[in-house]
This record gives sequence, C-alpha cells and structure tokens, in this order.
Amino acid sequence: MSIHSSLKSSKSGGGSRNVWTRVERLAALKKAGRWQDGQRVEGLPKVRTAFKAKAKKKADAPAAAPAAGGKAAAPAAGAKAAAPAAAAAKAAPAKK
Repeated sequence: MSIHSSLKSSKSGGGSRNVWTRVERLAALKKAGRWQDGQRVEGLPKVRTAFKAKAKKKADAPAAAPAAGGKAAAPAAGAKAAAPAAAAAKAAPAKK
C-alpha cells in the first residue's frame, strides 16, 4: 500500500519560514544596529522576515527579447496558421 500524497514530506522544505530563532533575530538586529552585545536577550523587538520579490509579467519578457537581439526571427510557415487556433483554444476552454 502506498502513502497518501498529503502525508508525504516535501523535498523542497516547504517554502520560506516566517518565524526566526533567537540567534537569527539577534543577527538581524545587530545588522540593523538595534542590539549590542551585553543587552538582554529576553523581550527582543520584532524583526520582519524577508519577503518574496514580485514576479515580472510574462508580457514583458517577449517585448524585451527583440529589442536586445535586433531583428526578430521569422516564424515557420506552419506556425503562423497554428497560432490563432492555439490562442482561441486557450481563450475558451471546453466545458464538461
């Protein structure tokens, strides 16, 4: 019998952690200049964790490629006719 998918452990570690240990908080406070050696380690101030950067939109990537490369490559003869059909299929998915 196999294990259920919800019970398997993730190989990637489950994403970024949002709770820091005391050592990590002290390192962040030292870097910001808000804590010096010899101060109390109880009742530390809150420290914000790192946030993910917003991903760029996919529409920006194709617009930047021709500008960097000069002329854009011509599409294949069969690709031109297939492109509108593929776009129409993506726009209106079939209902079940």
